[in-house]
Amino acid sequence: MPEKRKKPAPAVMGRPTDYSQDLADEICDRIASGQPLVRICKDEHMPHVTTVYRWLNKRADFCDMYAKAKDAAADTLAEEIQDIADQMPMERTDGNGNTSFDGAYIQWMKLRVDARKWVASKLKPRKYGDRLTHAGDAENPIKSETTIQASELFASILQNMELKKQQSANER
Repeated sequence: MPEKRKKPAPAVMGRPTDYSQDLADEICDRIASGQPLVRICKDEHMPHVTTVYRWLNKRADFCDMYAKAKDAAADTLAEEIQDIADQMPMERTDGNGNTSFDGAYIQWMKLRVDARKWVASKLKPRKYGDRLTHAGDAENPIKSETTIQASELFASILQNMELKKQQSANER
Protein backbone atom coordinates (compact mmCIF):
# COMPACT_ATOMS: atom_id res chain seq x y z
CA MET A 1 0.00 0.00 0.00
CA PRO A 2 1.50 3.33 -0.98
CA GLU A 3 2.32 5.84 1.71
CA LYS A 4 0.11 8.84 2.01
CA ARG A 5 2.06 11.95 1.47
CA LYS A 6 1.30 15.01 3.47
CA LYS A 7 0.11 17.85 1.38
CA PRO A 8 2.24 20.93 1.75
CA ALA A 9 0.59 23.84 3.50
CA PRO A 10 -0.96 26.18 0.99
CA ALA A 11 1.10 29.24 0.24
CA VAL A 12 -0.15 32.40 1.83
CA MET A 13 -1.88 34.35 -0.87
CA GLY A 14 -2.86 37.97 -0.90
CA ARG A 15 -2.01 40.92 1.21
CA PRO A 16 -1.73 41.01 4.98
CA THR A 17 -4.95 41.77 6.80
CA ASP A 18 -3.80 41.32 10.38
CA TYR A 19 -2.55 44.41 12.15
CA SER A 20 1.09 44.41 13.20
CA GLN A 21 3.13 47.14 14.83
CA ASP A 22 5.85 46.75 12.19
CA LEU A 23 3.38 47.36 9.35
CA ALA A 24 1.82 50.29 11.21
CA ASP A 25 5.25 51.84 11.81
CA GLU A 26 6.26 51.48 8.16
CA ILE A 27 2.97 52.93 6.92
CA CYS A 28 3.21 55.92 9.24
CA ASP A 29 6.91 56.50 8.50
CA ARG A 30 6.23 56.54 4.79
CA ILE A 31 3.22 58.84 5.20
CA ALA A 32 5.30 61.24 7.29
CA SER A 33 7.88 61.29 4.47
CA GLY A 34 5.16 62.55 2.11
CA GLN A 35 4.05 59.35 0.38
CA PRO A 36 0.30 58.95 -0.15
CA LEU A 37 -1.39 55.95 1.45
CA VAL A 38 -2.65 54.70 -1.92
CA ARG A 39 0.91 54.46 -3.25
CA ILE A 40 2.15 52.77 -0.07
CA CYS A 41 -0.62 50.17 -0.26
CA LYS A 42 0.34 49.23 -3.83
CA ASP A 43 3.44 47.45 -2.50
CA GLU A 44 2.91 43.69 -2.34
CA HIS A 45 3.89 43.37 1.32
CA MET A 46 1.44 46.09 2.36
CA PRO A 47 -2.25 45.67 3.21
CA HIS A 48 -4.93 46.99 0.89
CA VAL A 49 -5.96 50.58 1.55
CA THR A 50 -9.40 49.50 2.81
CA THR A 51 -7.68 47.28 5.39
CA VAL A 52 -5.72 50.28 6.64
CA TYR A 53 -8.96 52.28 6.91
CA ARG A 54 -10.48 49.45 8.96
CA TRP A 55 -7.47 49.53 11.26
CA LEU A 56 -7.93 53.28 11.67
CA ASN A 57 -11.54 52.72 12.79
CA LYS A 58 -10.72 49.85 15.14
CA ARG A 59 -7.39 50.86 16.69
CA ALA A 60 -7.13 54.19 18.52
CA ASP A 61 -3.33 53.84 18.87
CA PHE A 62 -2.89 53.43 15.11
CA CYS A 63 -5.31 56.27 14.44
CA ASP A 64 -3.21 58.56 16.65
CA MET A 65 0.03 57.47 14.93
CA TYR A 66 -1.57 58.01 11.53
CA ALA A 67 -2.81 61.51 12.46
CA LYS A 68 0.67 62.51 13.64
CA ALA A 69 2.17 61.11 10.44
CA LYS A 70 -0.27 63.13 8.31
CA ASP A 71 0.64 66.22 10.30
CA ALA A 72 4.34 65.58 9.65
CA ALA A 73 3.57 64.96 5.96
CA ALA A 74 2.36 68.56 5.60
CA ASP A 75 5.70 69.83 6.86
CA THR A 76 7.56 67.41 4.58
CA LEU A 77 5.60 68.67 1.57
CA ALA A 78 6.36 72.29 2.51
CA GLU A 79 10.06 71.46 2.66
CA GLU A 80 9.86 69.71 -0.72
CA ILE A 81 8.34 72.88 -2.17
CA GLN A 82 11.39 74.80 -1.06
CA ASP A 83 13.68 72.17 -2.58
CA ILE A 84 11.82 72.19 -5.90
CA ALA A 85 11.85 75.99 -6.03
CA ASP A 86 15.62 76.04 -5.48
CA GLN A 87 16.31 73.76 -8.46
CA MET A 88 17.71 75.37 -11.56
CA PRO A 89 15.42 74.86 -14.56
CA MET A 90 16.65 72.76 -17.47
CA GLU A 91 18.21 74.67 -20.34
CA ARG A 92 17.84 74.07 -24.04
CA THR A 93 20.41 74.95 -26.64
CA ASP A 94 19.33 75.53 -30.21
CA GLY A 95 21.39 74.91 -33.34
CA ASN A 96 22.90 78.40 -33.14
CA GLY A 97 24.20 77.86 -29.62
CA ASN A 98 21.55 80.04 -27.97
CA THR A 99 20.35 78.72 -24.62
CA SER A 100 16.93 79.13 -23.08
CA PHE A 101 14.99 77.56 -20.25
CA ASP A 102 12.77 74.59 -21.02
CA GLY A 103 9.19 75.90 -20.62
CA ALA A 104 7.65 72.43 -20.27
CA TYR A 105 10.04 71.59 -17.44
CA ILE A 106 9.20 74.85 -15.67
CA GLN A 107 5.46 74.11 -15.97
CA TRP A 108 6.00 70.60 -14.61
CA MET A 109 7.91 71.98 -11.61
CA LYS A 110 5.15 74.55 -11.05
CA LEU A 111 2.57 71.74 -11.07
CA ARG A 112 4.62 69.80 -8.51
CA VAL A 113 4.81 72.85 -6.24
CA ASP A 114 1.09 73.64 -6.60
CA ALA A 115 0.08 70.06 -5.82
CA ARG A 116 2.22 70.04 -2.67
CA LYS A 117 0.87 73.43 -1.58
CA TRP A 118 -2.70 72.22 -2.00
CA VAL A 119 -2.16 68.99 -0.07
CA ALA A 120 -0.24 70.75 2.72
CA SER A 121 -3.04 73.33 3.02
CA LYS A 122 -5.59 70.54 3.48
CA LEU A 123 -3.48 68.56 5.96
CA LYS A 124 -2.53 71.58 8.09
CA PRO A 125 -4.90 74.41 7.18
CA ARG A 126 -3.94 76.64 10.11
CA LYS A 127 -0.30 76.64 9.08
CA TYR A 128 -0.42 76.25 5.29
CA GLY A 129 -3.99 77.20 4.35
CA ASP A 130 -5.15 80.48 2.92
CA ARG A 131 -6.05 83.00 5.57
CA LEU A 132 -9.31 84.82 5.19
CA THR A 133 -9.73 88.10 6.94
CA HIS A 134 -13.07 89.72 7.33
CA ALA A 135 -12.10 93.29 7.95
CA GLY A 136 -12.48 96.58 6.24
CA ASP A 137 -9.82 99.17 5.74
CA ALA A 138 -9.55 102.73 7.03
CA GLU A 139 -11.42 104.11 4.02
CA ASN A 140 -14.12 101.41 3.91
CA PRO A 141 -14.67 99.94 7.37
CA ILE A 142 -17.10 97.10 7.81
CA LYS A 143 -20.43 98.30 9.11
CA SER A 144 -23.21 96.30 10.66
CA GLU A 145 -26.59 97.92 10.66
CA THR A 146 -29.73 96.59 12.31
CA THR A 147 -33.13 98.17 12.07
CA ILE A 148 -35.71 97.29 14.70
CA GLN A 149 -39.24 98.52 14.65
CA ALA A 150 -40.09 99.84 18.13
CA SER A 151 -43.64 98.50 17.92
CA GLU A 152 -42.37 94.96 17.08
CA LEU A 153 -39.82 95.12 19.90
CA PHE A 154 -42.44 96.29 22.39
CA ALA A 155 -44.90 93.55 21.30
CA SER A 156 -42.16 90.93 21.68
CA ILE A 157 -41.32 92.15 25.21
CA LEU A 158 -45.00 92.08 26.24
CA GLN A 159 -45.42 88.56 24.81
CA ASN A 160 -42.35 87.37 26.71
CA MET A 161 -43.64 88.90 29.94
CA GLU A 162 -47.05 87.27 29.44
CA LEU A 163 -45.42 83.84 28.91
CA LYS A 164 -43.38 84.23 32.10
CA LYS A 165 -46.55 85.17 34.04
CA GLN A 166 -48.30 82.05 32.77
CA GLN A 167 -45.32 79.83 33.67
CA SER A 168 -45.16 81.18 37.21
CA ALA A 169 -48.94 80.74 37.61
CA ASN A 170 -48.68 77.11 36.42
CA GLU A 171 -45.90 76.38 38.89
CA ARG A 172 -48.11 77.33 41.85
